[in-house]
Amino acid sequence: MSLAKIYTRGLLGLHAPLIEVEVHVSAGLPSLTIVGLAEAAVRESKDRVRSAIINSGFQFPTKRLTINLAPADLPKDGSRLDLPIALGILVATGQLPENVTDDFEFIGELALDGHLRPVTGTLTIAMACQLAKHQLMLPQENADEAAQLPEFNVFAAQHLKQVCDHFLNTQKIAALPTQKSLLGNQYKFDLADVKGQLRPRRALEIAAAGGHSLLFKGPPGTGKTLLASRLPSILPALNPQENLEVASIYSIANTQHHFGHRPFRAPHHTASAIALVGGGCEIQK
Repeated sequence: MSLAKIYTRGLLGLHAPLIEVEVHVSAGLPSLTIVGLAEAAVRESKDRVRSAIINSGFQFPTKRLTINLAPADLPKDGSRLDLPIALGILVATGQLPENVTDDFEFIGELALDGHLRPVTGTLTIAMACQLAKHQLMLPQENADEAAQLPEFNVFAAQHLKQVCDHFLNTQKIAALPTQKSLLGNQYKFDLADVKGQLRPRRALEIAAAGGHSLLFKGPPGTGKTLLASRLPSILPALNPQENLEVASIYSIANTQHHFGHRPFRAPHHTASAIALVGGGCEIQK
């Protein structure tokens, strides 16, 4: 087979659109061309993929390789496309069987020796993959995030050779069991820690019970931030869908998050409206 198609995902805000990695092998001078609005990290994958394939015990073709990332009008960034590109080359050159990857999606960065490195946005990608009724193959270090989804088949590997052995039926990778997350209100800051401040505490309780907004106004040092940081401890628990939405945001930002906890942010009082939404201009050095 000289043509292969592998499925993966990109990241577009909180969405993970499907990306089809099409690999075509044809006669001609040895070359590898990536098309489909690929940014620098994706274009550089050709060198990582070549070394990873060779160091995993497979042959890198000495032919003309054309890799198309569809849809062509969607920008592709990051290194998560390394694994699907490598598998596409192996399928197109007949080193892996045809159609064995049709029900799978793949993400992962490849080291030069073939090891899989973690990527960001795993949970967002896993949620989109689950909706598409596909299975997901990813690096071992991203396994815990994706395994939080119930009734979803996640396969984790540490090396490109492991992934290939799975599809060659040499050594199967078992699907990960669903992680049982502890969703209690075990917050670091609790309203019970606050002594006194009866009126502000009463305002917090009313706002939490009725789902109201609340504004604290006063001079510095009167306890406004201290009280506000305790509000999540008396709010109702997040439902499963809200848990996944909050966790997916932290996953994209590659920031540690305690699954089941309501987020609390405390921007500085001098922050502008643009800064609050993550904007600003890059400082030129």
